[in-house]
Amino acid sequence: MEENKPSMMTYIMEEQEVLSNILKNYPDNCPVIKGNDWLVLATGSSINAAYSAKYYIENILDIYLRIEEPFKFHYYEKLKEETDNVIGISQSGESTSTIDALKAIEKMKPELTIYGLTSKRESELAQVVDEVIDIENGIERVGYVTKGFSATVFKLMLTALKTAKARGLISDQEEEKELTTFAKAIDKISEIIEKTENFFEKWSNELMKAQRFTSLCTGALIGTAMEMQTKFSETIRLPSQGMDIEVFMHGPYFEVNSNHQQFYIDSNSPMNQRLFNLRDYEEKYVGQVYTISLNKSHDDRELGLELEIDEYKAGLFMIIPFQILAHHIAEMKGNNLGQRIYTDFGLAMKSKTKAGDYA
Repeated sequence: MEENKPSMMTYIMEEQEVLSNILKNYPDNCPVIKGNDWLVLATGSSINAAYSAKYYIENILDIYLRIEEPFKFHYYEKLKEETDNVIGISQSGESTSTIDALKAIEKMKPELTIYGLTSKRESELAQVVDEVIDIENGIERVGYVTKGFSATVFKLMLTALKTAKARGLISDQEEEKELTTFAKAIDKISEIIEKTENFFEKWSNELMKAQRFTSLCTGALIGTAMEMQTKFSETIRLPSQGMDIEVFMHGPYFEVNSNHQQFYIDSNSPMNQRLFNLRDYEEKYVGQVYTISLNKSHDDRELGLELEIDEYKAGLFMIIPFQILAHHIAEMKGNNLGQRIYTDFGLAMKSKTKAGDYA
């Protein structure tokens, strides 16, 4: 009998265990990174993961972290003289633009330490860096990555935490408090999944009517909004976008109509009232408006995760509902995610070093 193929949900259901194991392996599984000016090169879900961790890293370390698309950086950007370290991120280790950019940087400034964050320690990426950081997400044979995304975010955050402790920026007690907060939130992932399943069951008929999806956030949750855009585009295959509310309010708001549906990401940001004011305004013009919140639900259009974390950690957990919704809406629309499409794209466009080993 043929073994059942894994799906996005297979790996979403593994996220709690994966993150728990990464936490269990801390601090031995994370390096201490020197310097105060870091450059991160990544694309796709990897760059979204970097943005999800960016503000936690900058906040706990008081450093400057620059995130760039590797292809654009390679051909159009300049390497700042102040740059201390470079981190290339590729879950597969096969992203050609990231590999090529890292090779170019090594030639320009060989004294820089280059790190590679990947789930494949023997990959092409691993061969061109000074130190490999294992994402520790195990095997993920579905191209629409979920647990690998979350593991990448967490590994970046924990690397920053260990570095902050090594630099004397936080005490033993503060480090332990951070670890305990992460652990408590990770233990609630199964509840997040259950709440999202119930939310989808309630609103599935409405979600099926959408012709466009938008997620809107403030500041620190930009990585979540960007990854929502990636996942919805990949799976539901309808126009989808994720952005900060200030970007939305300077042009994109003109396009909304009653066939659009919006998600507002409530992360307890100091700018939340502005987020809510926009939500209240948009409710008059779009088909459906939903809120995904760290807090308790106030109404049936709000998915409350009830997590006791700050906005800098929120990106690690608030992506999970979007991962689940992407899978369920796609399947309900008849998009057979187990049937691979455009299988020759990566090699044809030379965006991957080899064809992906996908189920």
